[in-house]
Amino acid sequence: MEHVVRSQTSRVRQQKRGDLVAEDIKRLVTQHELRPGDKLPMEKELQKLFGVSKSTIREALKSLEVQGLITISTGPTGGATIIEVPLERTLLFLQNYLFFQDVTMKDIYAARRLLEPELAAGAVPYLTEKHFRALEENIENCQPTSRDETRLVYQRQADLDFHDILASANPDPFLRFLCQMTNEMLRRLVVFSTHTPPEEHAEFGCANAKCHTDILEAARQGDVERVRHLMRAHMDEASGFVERLNGQLDGRLILDSEMMSPPFKLPPGRS
Repeated sequence: MEHVVRSQTSRVRQQKRGDLVAEDIKRLVTQHELRPGDKLPMEKELQKLFGVSKSTIREALKSLEVQGLITISTGPTGGATIIEVPLERTLLFLQNYLFFQDVTMKDIYAARRLLEPELAAGAVPYLTEKHFRALEENIENCQPTSRDETRLVYQRQADLDFHDILASANPDPFLRFLCQMTNEMLRRLVVFSTHTPPEEHAEFGCANAKCHTDILEAARQGDVERVRHLMRAHMDEASGFVERLNGQLDGRLILDSEMMSPPFKLPPGRS
């Protein structure tokens, strides 16, 4: 037991003071139940509260900013403000994790087969006319009318917006997060073989458009079970197309400059 205590104490001592203060600020946020939009105390107050230097406070705040927990503004009314961690910032950390994992497209679609049918079925009772219009617009915009390969690949990325619109109506926040995170990962990280004929991408687009149209029709009718069945079939078909097009995850580590850049903006039509 004494050895374990010494080991834990050693690890604490090895942490940078700024990291320790960042942890203390997180505890402060939790204890005071601060929410997005709430401001942290000013730097001088934080210095006094934690008994550390200005440079240590700034180091701690910078760490929290990189994590996407706060935004920092300057000026007389500036300071640190709590923000909701953006989905895109979370993806950056996930991308670094996946770089060292042997994740395949087969693995991803195995998960999508389980998650997407339940996501879509659970969304049906909560879909509004606004959702239906957005779904219709997405189907129309993703119709493969061009044979330009770049445009066709972009449309396959935009096909994922259909799933995100459904996700926005599902009341289960964790299921919604899992599906939106997977969609964003596919949108940003998947690359296709440069030797694939454009006709193959167009065929994929036509199949997606038909599946999405059938799902939309069943959702308008309020047929939860049919939506679940159609989405499962859609995932099976999409998995086959991705395999034929030799879709791969383009893994790379995220640069520090990307971590510090403003959050990515979501594509139009997503909630």
